Amino acid sequence: MNKLVSVIVPTYNSSSFIHECLKSIQDQSYKNIEIIVVDNFSTDKTIEITRKFTDKYFVIGPERSSQRNFGFKMSKGSYICFIDSDMVLKKNVISECVELNSSLKGYKSVVIPEKSFGIGFWAECKAHERAFYENVSWMEAARFFSRELLNDIGLYDENLISGEDWDLSKRSERVSKLQRVESYIYHNEGRLSFFGNLKKKYYYGKKISQYVRKNNSNKFKQSNIFLRYMLFFKKPLLLFNYPMLSICVILNKSLEFLFGFLGLLSNFIRDKK
Repeated sequence: MNKLVSVIVPTYNSSSFIHECLKSIQDQSYKNIEIIVVDNFSTDKTIEITRKFTDKYFVIGPERSSQRNFGFKMSKGSYICFIDSDMVLKKNVISECVELNSSLKGYKSVVIPEKSFGIGFWAECKAHERAFYENVSWMEAARFFSRELLNDIGLYDENLISGEDWDLSKRSERVSKLQRVESYIYHNEGRLSFFGNLKKKYYYGKKISQYVRKNNSNKFKQSNIFLRYMLFFKKPLLLFNYPMLSICVILNKSLEFLFGFLGLLSNFIRDKK
């Protein structure tokens, strides 16, 4: 089966990453792929680099959800894969996703596991943290869908700035059993800034309330501090074989929760005024 796969990549000032991302899509072992880039008015060389890989690029904002949805509307594939611009795909990612969809009855959505890499100590900490989340169903979200499934359940909720990937994945699970491939996506954290990361968590904390209200808060495991900490202790070898990294991951995660809460609190106070 050689059905067309549409790979949709939202971008914004992604010139540091986009070449490696698009090259990894172009080099997939599965060749029947169209690359669709939806840019949010970048001011760097993102579009210039994109033109080397595809003529299907568009400019629209204001956030990832609307960019992805627009990319879907412009796509023609039987299967849709949503990739971020700072990600690199292993060679067989798309072929494994298509094979699963072809071989399993009723199978329409796929999780592609992720590993992080980057420059510097904090990027190393982020990579170590992500390793604790592998094979944890409520921490991983689907990225690969059949077109018919998205037509049935709808696309990304454009009112969500944070948690939009979990939201779509949860909706897909209501009608389709979520499956998982073996090949990885590698998430390029770049030179991760300690304070820049906390600033980002504060921003997403301000936006997460929409997701919490939409989904039953008792099922919102991703924000449950106790459950998140328990994940670290469920992989004791990973935790204790790298003590310094593990300590820094737990401390950093504590600060991320704090800044996320402060963002949520500031949004609550603003709404009350």
